[in-house]
Amino acid sequence: MAQGFNWAYNLYGGRPQIDVLVMQDTETLTKGDLLSAQTNGRADLAATNDADMIGLMQGPENPADATVGQPGVVAGTTAVTRVKVLVSPDAVYEDVDDTNARNLGVTLDISGATGAMALAADSNSDVRVIGRKEQNADPTRFMIIQAEHVYF
Repeated sequence: MAQGFNWAYNLYGGRPQIDVLVMQDTETLTKGDLLSAQTNGRADLAATNDADMIGLMQGPENPADATVGQPGVVAGTTAVTRVKVLVSPDAVYEDVDDTNARNLGVTLDISGATGAMALAADSNSDVRVIGRKEQNADPTRFMIIQAEHVYF
């Protein structure tokens, strides 16, 4: 079962850049979800073929906004709830649940709902596999395709 994605490292080193964004919709977001930035600067759950992906959901800005018993999950309110988002343009993420063979440089899509995002066969080229995957059980490391990543 997919559990979303993790930050692995920044391609050029250093710590991840974390920004705080207001949620676009009244919805649930989960740590490990990829998010998109709307034209108003608000964060929304990313979907395949989004041309404005911003990065990885880290959790609510205010711990009191977390779902009880689930500190990385927030049931937010449109234009009110603020979430922390990893927005480093050189961030490398990993999918620890992906047991498919993946070649370096191949493009893939993202799929799934909040808390269950996963990598999928390519039709929209959302992400690119980066790094070597020696065993199927190893995590698949990837980056958001540059043309799909919005920068603040």
